[in-house]
Amino acid sequence: MLPEEIIIAPVVTEKSNDQLQEGKYTFKVNKKATKVEIAKAVEKLFEVKVLKVNTMNVSGKNKRVGYHLGKTSDWKKAIVTIDTNPEEKSYLTKGGKSVKVTKKYKDSIDEFMGA
Repeated sequence: MLPEEIIIAPVVTEKSNDQLQEGKYTFKVNKKATKVEIAKAVEKLFEVKVLKVNTMNVSGKNKRVGYHLGKTSDWKKAIVTIDTNPEEKSYLTKGGKSVKVTKKYKDSIDEFMGA
């Protein structure tokens, strides 16, 4: 699946806005997507470092229009925790040589609030 097919839309609620300060972003995602696929999609689309992904299936509500009863569709929600303080990491290779990771990550998702 492509990253654009995995991440459908941001979920903007009062609770999700409060969690932005902690580096937690809430998305509506594809029902078939796994946590690993969601993490890779967010990293690729928004260029951030994902620390943790929590997912939950949201059941649809029963709705009524006049006499007719219906149900809204079920969907999947993902709360993605990103690294708000990305630092350069270094590790040792086989020869004992120290190598630094040069990839730059952002510390927030600017596109989340439509900025």
